[in-house]
Amino acid sequence: MADTSSPPALHFTGHRHLVERLVLSTLTGRPIRVTKIRSSSVTDPGLAPYEVSFLRLLEAVTNGSQIEFSYTGTALAYRPGLITGSAAGHGASIDGVLRHEIPASCTRGVSYFLLPLCLLAPFSKSPVNVLFTGPGVITSATPTGDVSVDTVRTAILPIYEQFGIMNKLEIRTTQRSNPGPGGKGGTGEVQLIFGHQVRLPKTVHLLNPGRVKSIRGVAYATGVSGANNARMIEAARGVLNPFVPDTRIFSENTAAGFVPAPERNNAAAKRKMGVGFGLSLVAETSTGVRFSADVAVPVEGGVPPEDIGRKCAFQLLEAVEKGGCVDVVAAFTALTLMAMGSEDVGRIQIGRDVLGSEDIVQLARDFKTFGLSGWGLRDAGEGSEDIIVSIVGRGVGNVGRKVA
Repeated sequence: MADTSSPPALHFTGHRHLVERLVLSTLTGRPIRVTKIRSSSVTDPGLAPYEVSFLRLLEAVTNGSQIEFSYTGTALAYRPGLITGSAAGHGASIDGVLRHEIPASCTRGVSYFLLPLCLLAPFSKSPVNVLFTGPGVITSATPTGDVSVDTVRTAILPIYEQFGIMNKLEIRTTQRSNPGPGGKGGTGEVQLIFGHQVRLPKTVHLLNPGRVKSIRGVAYATGVSGANNARMIEAARGVLNPFVPDTRIFSENTAAGFVPAPERNNAAAKRKMGVGFGLSLVAETSTGVRFSADVAVPVEGGVPPEDIGRKCAFQLLEAVEKGGCVDVVAAFTALTLMAMGSEDVGRIQIGRDVLGSEDIVQLARDFKTFGLSGWGLRDAGEGSEDIIVSIVGRGVGNVGRKVA
């Protein structure tokens, strides 16, 4: 007999926005079915390796989740379970650390996994402590649009403080890595420690972007000369200093990791992987709002560090110009936390260009599909081009957390 107690599965098509829909499914408890996943591709139909890896991670941090996909990987059925975190006995080791290995064929940065995991962590039954290892961990920005681990740490994690989630949040980067040949693989190692669980996020009213008071950044060079960092920093400061004198960019130069590369005469031979450099910048305003920019050298090289520094600085200025209290990278996190909060109206000011981006428009549609609140929109007024988005929280919260 069919189980009539569970809600019917929501149907989606295509591979775009897959991770966001899996997160919303897990938070709301609504099963989903996704079809036509790259069904028109002749060479690589179905789920990509990094999507399969994320599904493995999702299965590891939940209990009772059911994941099924077709033989070709073009259809996926997901029935969410309870978010357990890194509880011992549910995939984590005795020390409470869940080790997740990313395959060498991965073309996405580790932020592809960190951002959704951070959204699930506050609603887990136990703290989340995940160590990302393996030959596919890329800590830098990637050509596929992922931000670096530095941007997640300095621009995304502080957003959780606005919602009352502020204790034991840490990202440790023990080994850096840029993308390898063809944009695939790396040798990085990153640990996410998220120890603050909440029953419901606080209702927020972010209506004052403020004025930029400081700029901080990290210039990183992996397996190449540290002089690249100095050249990136000098070029970036040349653009930013006339606007914000309080600009500090830290430099980090590390050795590249090695991966096995057996040769005919040497089966134990290894080669360097993930060589490159890049820059992450974050501008903070007087009200605590943060804007970010992230640029890394292309995999094929040929771009001088000065160009990377200037490009990142100009991207940061463009992010500030778009206005609002969140940029494109942080919008999904902020809006989702608002929707999961207590049954009250929260408001946030968002730049018109950010709100009108394809990803945010699709997010609003998905909110409605999952039964979350629709958005109320109005002009910010007072000569501002921004839009104020009002969202009523659904009070879903953390079903695994005991009420004190």
